Amino acid sequence: MILAAGSAERFGTPKQLALLNGRPLLQHVLDAAAQSRVGPIVLVLGASADAMRAGVTLPPGTTVVVNDAFATGQSSSLRVGLAALPADVRRAVILLADEPLVDPDAIRAVATASGGPILRCSYAGRPGHPIALDRSIWDQLGGEADEGARALIARSPELVTDVPVSGSPPRDVDTPADLESLHASDEG
Repeated sequence: MILAAGSAERFGTPKQLALLNGRPLLQHVLDAAAQSRVGPIVLVLGASADAMRAGVTLPPGTTVVVNDAFATGQSSSLRVGLAALPADVRRAVILLADEPLVDPDAIRAVATASGGPILRCSYAGRPGHPIALDRSIWDQLGGEADEGARALIARSPELVTDVPVSGSPPRDVDTPADLESLHASDEG
């Protein structure tokens, strides 16, 4: 599940469509999800939903849902996305549209690992995204407006199993300066 509903007002335009290496940030995440071969893919849109649909190429079979309450925070998007998953899906891997360098291998690692109901990538001991959430805890998620799963993780760390993966955690693109920093690191 890719959360891409935020308004990203600091960019002046939808942040998810800002270009990195000639492709929108959201396209990088969609492509990584498709390359992981973990499916089905659910894309949660909100602000600028029509522009985002038009600005990316969806992998085959992607379900798009719109969170009309996106302004209330990430938790509402998480609830909308989880509700859109087929009944036979036991675990949801959560991806963020502003982490364009997410690795398909990391997605696959948390999707297939054994452990507790929350599986979280660990990069040389540093926790990061993506995370996977077992269906058994979905009803415990989303009470806190902009917290997503963070509040549950903080409240119940015993539910978390860290899954060692190689590389570095995917960097968030929260500001235009963050995007410029990714461009600069590609040039170096």
